Amino acid sequence: MSMLDRLKGMMKGHEDTARKGVDKAGDAIDRKTGGKYERQVDTAQQKLDERLGSQDRPTPGDDRPPQS
Repeated sequence: MSMLDRLKGMMKGHEDTARKGVDKAGDAIDRKTGGKYERQVDTAQQKLDERLGSQDRPTPGDDRPPQS
């Protein structure tokens, strides 16, 4: 089992907490570097958020039965 698979398993069901951690880490990096890499950090945060959002998040309306 790869490290990525382990991380995915650990985060399952804790996506909101992981998002908060990603935001805090990005803010800390921005403070530490004086905002020098702000664009790169923001891009990484967006990609991680998309990745977290794509895992097992139901699409609105998926839980409704088909309409006849």
